[in-house]
Amino acid sequence: MQSKPKHLALLTVCIMLATIMQALDTTIANVALPYMQGSLSATADQINWVLTSYIVAAAIATPVTGFLEARLGRKRLFLIAVAGFTAASVLCGIAVSLPEMVAFRLVQGLFGASLVPLSQAVLLDSYPKEKHGSAMAMWGMGVMVGPILGPTLGGWLTEAYNWRWVFYINVPIGIVTFLGLSAYLSETKTSRTGFDWFGFAMLSIAIGSLQMMLDRGEQLDWFSATEIWIEAVLAALAFYLFLVQTFTIKIAEGKQPFIDPSIFKDRNFTIGLCFIFVVGIILLASLALITPYLQNLMGYPVVTAGLVLAPRGMGTMVAMMIVGRLINRVDPRILLASGLLMTAAVLWEMTGFTPDVSEWTLIRTGILQGMGLGFMFVPLSTITFATLPGSLRTQGTALYSLVRNLGSSIGISLVIFLLTRNTQLVHAELAGQVTPFNDALAALAPGRIWDMATTLGKAALNAEVTKQAAVVAYANDFKLMMVVALVALPLIFLLKRAKARPGEAAILE
Repeated sequence: MQSKPKHLALLTVCIMLATIMQALDTTIANVALPYMQGSLSATADQINWVLTSYIVAAAIATPVTGFLEARLGRKRLFLIAVAGFTAASVLCGIAVSLPEMVAFRLVQGLFGASLVPLSQAVLLDSYPKEKHGSAMAMWGMGVMVGPILGPTLGGWLTEAYNWRWVFYINVPIGIVTFLGLSAYLSETKTSRTGFDWFGFAMLSIAIGSLQMMLDRGEQLDWFSATEIWIEAVLAALAFYLFLVQTFTIKIAEGKQPFIDPSIFKDRNFTIGLCFIFVVGIILLASLALITPYLQNLMGYPVVTAGLVLAPRGMGTMVAMMIVGRLINRVDPRILLASGLLMTAAVLWEMTGFTPDVSEWTLIRTGILQGMGLGFMFVPLSTITFATLPGSLRTQGTALYSLVRNLGSSIGISLVIFLLTRNTQLVHAELAGQVTPFNDALAALAPGRIWDMATTLGKAALNAEVTKQAAVVAYANDFKLMMVVALVALPLIFLLKRAKARPGEAAILE
């Protein structure tokens, strides 16, 4: 384990820059896709590979962080990751064809995968245990605010400059981070541990197939497509073989499983993984819903929608600063429960949203939802790793990031699928009531262009029915996420508050 760094504040700044840089790239490119599509001569279906390639590569490379740290050393691995990520960002910015962009995004995802778990591990090892809450508050700002502010920053860069600046923005951040880590981060000891190639291959195939299924499912109408069936079967079979390999490999014979099964004996860590899965669903799935809600139903331009969503990130930052000060005075489980209940309450209010909702209501609910996520994330990060041995910390942070990302992918895929399906179902039900003999409809018609005797009137009426069906479908999705938050609440009673063991006044073992 590394010693306490001399320039802790400067090291923390560099760690935060690395975290923000990687977290931003999970969402910053989304708003630039239509512009990339024209420049790279890609179809709407093909351009989505720009997002899919990055997500799949990052998911596959995240679990291997612990092994690479043991073999290369934490500092060397961190510097390689930052340099590779920055170089790949430049290559993405200068790409002139879709195959080039997809290849460079794969490289970017591979190098960026270890940035977040390494950042969390460094902060946990650098700060004394009594300041772990404050450290996780700072780290959480980067992890959670990055994806929230990504669309806003991406929209502004695309409008003001060019979509290529979505990637070029990483260059100055990467250079400063690399120089800072070179100067202030201490190296850790290396070890020539064995590597479970079969376990790694099976987990990689399982994660990659699952991510492909989730990202491509909506475009291919899910299980009506052969590709989705193949990816689902591959994911299930590979994960089963991975579990068999992990829990049957004989460590006594000198073999080392890819993921040490003993890590799951820590109750707080295992329950923490369940919780961060839920947080992952709520964090990005709700963002994936509210952004098209503002643009498609309320007619907001991209930049305006980003500005309306920005206060959500401010709410998260404020909550994390508050929790950072309370974490050592208040039971983290109470803070976690407060965050869950606040998030559920806001999602319940969002079920009543209509296209006429005021900007103030959008901003207020955004701030409160951001605060709810902030109240969850910091105590959860603190209590999850409070009792985990230091030797398993990097592997634990990698799994933590992986499960959060899987939660986000599954959550986004689920809510978009339900949104599409429910919009169609509600549209069919509402359309069944649209007849010339409906008195309620006739009362609304004067002054509008809903004249069913004309083609224009029929089209306008159909557009309005589709809009109202979408409002109902969005409300159902918000209600589903509220239920997910409430269902996770009983897990808090399974967490135990960590007590310092002898010799842990300064740092964890």
